[in-house]
Amino acid sequence: MTSLHQAVYFVRAALRGLLGSPLPTLVSIATIALAVIPLGGLAIITGNMRALLDAQGASRQVTAFLDVDLAPAEETAVARRVAALGGVERVELVTRDAALERFRDRLGGGALLEALEANPLPASIEVTLADGADGAEEAGALAAALRALPEVEEVAGGEAWVEGYARALALVRGAGLGLGAILALATLLIVANTIRLAVYARRDELDILALVGASRTFLRVPYLLEGVIQGTLGGALGIALLYGLFRIAVPQLGDALELFLGWSQPRFLSAQGIAALVAGGAAFGLIGAAVAVARTRVS
Repeated sequence: MTSLHQAVYFVRAALRGLLGSPLPTLVSIATIALAVIPLGGLAIITGNMRALLDAQGASRQVTAFLDVDLAPAEETAVARRVAALGGVERVELVTRDAALERFRDRLGGGALLEALEANPLPASIEVTLADGADGAEEAGALAAALRALPEVEEVAGGEAWVEGYARALALVRGAGLGLGAILALATLLIVANTIRLAVYARRDELDILALVGASRTFLRVPYLLEGVIQGTLGGALGIALLYGLFRIAVPQLGDALELFLGWSQPRFLSAQGIAALVAGGAAFGLIGAAVAVARTRVS
């Protein structure tokens, strides 16, 4: 039998096995899909958190919040003094009114702010470091210089936030690895049991093929291919369901997502991420099938 004929036989045998036991096959596909959904969800969360962390880590901006009792002319004078500091590329004075307007835009309207009797937000000076001065040492030196100004109440450079956010990202990733291990084990067990049922159902056929000289590999390949097909279909189904949940959940979970992602717009998995999850589903199916044929001693 030529290689092409063998390949055709393997595919036909695998499809016959899948169609011959539709219920167990559907259970395996659904199990893999249900395992892909939470893993894909974690990948979406960590991917967006990583993107936000990278963006903030690469930021060259330091913000100094001014005393709320300063007059507009005094705020402008402070901004000029800050512009004269070393390593500064650009300085932008954000007045109290401008800060309130920004806050109103982020809230999507001003109804919540109508009850305020006075503007509680301070003016601020947003300082952008010059090119080549964006290291932690330069940013720290500029933050120290800003804190030394008597008109400055607080300085936000982002270093502490970046460190804390990085720890939160590591925690989410660790939880994801634990969850992934549990789901992988459960998925492998279900796929393996499904393939074992298929092997037992076709035991007579396997015995006949073995008697006429079929090798162990020749007998096992169709079952391994069944596992790969189940895993691929399960991975693709899981991605499709995850995308539907993403489109539905993101508008409904705006406040909760801002806790993790700030004001950035959540993004779905990249093409590489989708391919990785589908490949992972196929791998689950292959390993489960390999375990099944090993335990049933297909020979």
